[in-house]
Amino acid sequence: QVQLVESGGGLVQAGGSLRLSCAASGRTFSDYAVGWFRQAPGKEREGVSCISKTVNTTYIMDSVKGRFTISRDNAKNTVYLQMNSLKPEDTAVYYCSTEVACGSTWFSEFVKSWGQGTQVTVSS
Repeated sequence: QVQLVESGGGLVQAGGSLRLSCAASGRTFSDYAVGWFRQAPGKEREGVSCISKTVNTTYIMDSVKGRFTISRDNAKNTVYLQMNSLKPEDTAVYYCSTEVACGSTWFSEFVKSWGQGTQVTVSS
C-alpha cells in the first residue's frame, strides 16, 4: 500500500504557474505509475496526466498540453505536476493516485479511494 499526499495548490492569477507535488510513503514508489486528476465544482473528475514507473511514458490530456508537465523523482518518492499559463478553467481540486495505468495516448484508472487533494484556484 502506498500513501500519497498532494500539496502545492493555491490561488494564482491567470497566466501564472504552480507546481503540485504528490509525495508517497509506504511501498516502493518506483514500482507504480502515478496519475494526476482534477475535479471542478459540479463536474466529473477527469484524468489530467500520468507518468509510467519507468518515466519512459507520459500522458497529458489535450486541454493542458503545452502548459502542464509531469515528472517524477523516485529518490524523493515524489511526482510533480508543473502547471504553467494557468487558466480559470484549470480551477479544481487536484488529486494523485497510483491506481492507474497509462501509455502516451491513453490513461486508465482503477482508483478505490481518493486523498484530500490540493485546491488550485485561478483568478481571471
